[in-house]
Amino acid sequence: MNKDFGGGSVFTLGDLIPKIADDVFIAPGAQVIGDVTIGAGSSIWNNTVVRGDVHEIRIGSNTNIQDGSVVHVTHDKFGTYIGDNVLIGHSVMLHGCILEDWCFVGLSTVIMDGSVIETNGMLGAGGLLPPGKRIRSGQLWVGSPARYIRDLTPEEIARNRESAPYYSKLARRHLKDLKPCKKGQL
Repeated sequence: MNKDFGGGSVFTLGDLIPKIADDVFIAPGAQVIGDVTIGAGSSIWNNTVVRGDVHEIRIGSNTNIQDGSVVHVTHDKFGTYIGDNVLIGHSVMLHGCILEDWCFVGLSTVIMDGSVIETNGMLGAGGLLPPGKRIRSGQLWVGSPARYIRDLTPEEIARNRESAPYYSKLARRHLKDLKPCKKGQL
């Protein structure tokens, strides 16, 4: 557990040991705890908590979870499963849900137990997806509680798909170049 992932904290919890690809970026202030797997090229940004203490959390490759988010589970009932190339905005709460590949989760959203966002689905900023709801592939839902608004255009889906590679590249830069300032450097 001596691997430096970028300044964040990675913790075991008893025999629950995180499994993290070598090129994952975990930003300063972020915490990854317990039964968590994170795939290659993914990033966990500043002050995000990923807590797999009472169920499992699985995060695919090239996925990013932006600053101030919380990823948790429901004891012995719902793990949290996040696919590949998923974009998760700032201050998001994910709790016992499934996010399939290439979905987009807007800023300050909440996704509750048993909910699913299918491939290329999108929950708009500030949305609350209640327990057990499903956003179908290519749909846009907004509001609190969230509701279906319309299908995304092919151009919107393409634009959303550009974000995951951007964040993987940005994470590589942070992993390589992010250093604490030294006294007298400022």
